[in-house]
Amino acid sequence: MELHEFLEHVNSGALIEGGSAAHRFMHAASQDALRILAELNGAYRTPDEVRLLLAELTSKPVDESVTVFPPFYSEFGKNLALGKDVFINMGCRFQDTGGITIGDGSLIGHGSTLTTLNHSVDPGQRADMTPAPIVIGRQVWLGAAVTVVPGVTIGDGAIVGAGAVVTKDVAAGAIVGGVPAKLIRMTGFGPETK
Repeated sequence: MELHEFLEHVNSGALIEGGSAAHRFMHAASQDALRILAELNGAYRTPDEVRLLLAELTSKPVDESVTVFPPFYSEFGKNLALGKDVFINMGCRFQDTGGITIGDGSLIGHGSTLTTLNHSVDPGQRADMTPAPIVIGRQVWLGAAVTVVPGVTIGDGAIVGAGAVVTKDVAAGAIVGGVPAKLIRMTGFGPETK
């Protein structure tokens, strides 16, 4: 299996069956990600060096306005897209196999976790995984230690309070918090105010 075939598979939402060609490809590709991240996290890196390693991890150009404070973790890397002026604080964990897109100007608080794979509820099929992308809009702020589960979209300008677990889509301009995250109020900066 080639990378483009795997990405087509997961981006369609197709099941990754345990032991299948897609499952084996995913595990092999993770070794490359782990190697790159060991280099990124193993010593001091200048901001330019961090961006070069992120570009190698994602196989995409990373804009010079992107800032990531290591350590940073990703088990795949090749299904991660970072917009301009994105800031990712220390200790974030991205499970991007199912696809993570972060829009321009978004801030990800330290220790946040973004996951894009769900395992089967059937114990006999627990190795099977269903991918579902996370989409974070423009100028979103995730506070510290936020968890976002597979398939969630967070709209432009939204704020997610520290420690929240986001299990459902968040509207543009919303402020949410808690476990599970619930609407606190609207910011007044949604798409209707642009």
